[in-house]
Amino acid sequence: MQSRTLLGDLIEGIAVEDPSGITALAKILPPDLGTDEEIDWAAAEARWGTRLPRDYMDFMSVYGAGSFAEVRILMPLPKEYIQWDPGTFEEETENARYTWEMLDGQEGLDIDPEHILAWGITSGPDILCWLTTDPDPDQWPVLVCGRHTRDDFTLFPCGMVDFLRKLLLDEFDPYPLSIDLRDASPRYVHWLEQQRRSKAGLDPYSGEPRPANQ
Repeated sequence: MQSRTLLGDLIEGIAVEDPSGITALAKILPPDLGTDEEIDWAAAEARWGTRLPRDYMDFMSVYGAGSFAEVRILMPLPKEYIQWDPGTFEEETENARYTWEMLDGQEGLDIDPEHILAWGITSGPDILCWLTTDPDPDQWPVLVCGRHTRDDFTLFPCGMVDFLRKLLLDEFDPYPLSIDLRDASPRYVHWLEQQRRSKAGLDPYSGEPRPANQ
């Protein structure tokens, strides 16, 4: 994983003003077990037909894909893996679009399901998406496809990184997910680190030895 100096350089290089919110997020979700995912952004743009939001790109350069407190952040393109597929936009985007169509939409939201693009998932299982209607990806709001939430689909007028920060600081009312993270002690772990730990017989998240019967 990245050294503290390298992480500091990466975060500082994003911008002093922190337009993507990465430095604010890093204060409550330490990125020391993250790593630069080294995404081929030109290939990602070709695959999805659009540039992706700057805050997501910055997140991938500091944290990479991985998990914290039952929330998993996905990659735009597949990569080789050690033990299990860490997950890309593909499957969860299909799931979110199918859910919209199966429910015949939702009153009060005028959404073309082709403009739903998933970037994360929870153990709820909720699907965390963008609504990609705006031609500027940095203006895409977060759309939560909830499993046990008040509404099946809820829009949040913020980007992905700001959504995660507000989620961890419990700034949403009502709470946006089917799982309650308010008493969690979040620790972000990159997917490769999780798989290395698992292969070594350690818990993927805590890094502690697993009981012999697991």
